[in-house]
Amino acid sequence: MANYFAENSSIDPRAEIEDEVEIGPFCVIGPKARIGRGSHLENNVTLMGNVTIGRYNHIYPNVVIGGEPQDVSYTGGDTKVIIGDHNIIRENVTINRASEKEDGVTRIGDHNFLMACSHVAHDCQLGNHITTANGTLLAGHVHVHDYVSLSGAAAVHHFATIGSYSFIAGLSAVRHDVPPYMLAEGYPARPRCINAVGLKRNNFSPQVIHALAEAHRLLYRSKVGLENAWEILRANGHLVPQVNHLLAFVQGQHEGVHGRCRERRKAA
Repeated sequence: MANYFAENSSIDPRAEIEDEVEIGPFCVIGPKARIGRGSHLENNVTLMGNVTIGRYNHIYPNVVIGGEPQDVSYTGGDTKVIIGDHNIIRENVTINRASEKEDGVTRIGDHNFLMACSHVAHDCQLGNHITTANGTLLAGHVHVHDYVSLSGAAAVHHFATIGSYSFIAGLSAVRHDVPPYMLAEGYPARPRCINAVGLKRNNFSPQVIHALAEAHRLLYRSKVGLENAWEILRANGHLVPQVNHLLAFVQGQHEGVHGRCRERRKAA
């Protein structure tokens, strides 16, 4: 199948575009853009700077990808945005390219769904199968692991990490790292319970879900402390791999600054 480019789109001849790509009217594609096979850009999409879009992505109107980082220390380096395959990026989403403080790349993986008016700031790293609902705001250097859901108008502080299979409730202010498998809610957001619905949908066994619920109870309700929780869970046969992953995440969080493990890198 051949490409389709609307006549009134502006496509720099230096852009690299694979087969089966559709580019709608009034799109602006810069000289350093790369677009993978089968991707579809609706009208008024803008790709600025060094941007790589993978295969079979669907990008809706008024999306801007690759704008300069909103960071006053940025000095004009050739930083990047790299986006994987099979992503849906809805209306008015903005994705900024990286600053010069880490590896120079803002990354988004595969099979993600970024709903309207979401913002992904410079140096963010998003995994796979993530949903960000309308108006979600990710500040600079945020890491979001696989299978995370963020509800409408959630805002995430810079350098925060959100663990896999967690759920962030709408209007929450995420100031600290969110451990995996948790449902976090509030201002500031705290782990209220495990993300039981999400775990069931992703085929976690009842035994694993029960073990994670016990870990949450010990850490956040009984507040026995990390070392005691580890011993109690071991004694009761609940140290499945997912619980070990949760406890290791919490340990790293405690070693960070302001409840954010990656703040250590910022200080360095």
